[in-house]
Amino acid sequence: MTDHPTRWRKSSYSVNTGQCVELAEDGGSILLRDSKHPGHGHLTFSRAELAALVTAAKAGELDGLA
Repeated sequence: MTDHPTRWRKSSYSVNTGQCVELAEDGGSILLRDSKHPGHGHLTFSRAELAALVTAAKAGELDGLA
């Protein structure tokens, strides 16, 4: 992670109760965290990995994992 403050952005699909994810860019990586628990850490993805995750979620390939 770089020395500059991380600029987190909420999903455009977020609701007022905070049920959303936040993304930030850090160099060549994309960071993803739960906006309800920002102090609990984050996941780090390459752009290709995040694109694959979003594609799989939209296709329903992750349904039933929770």
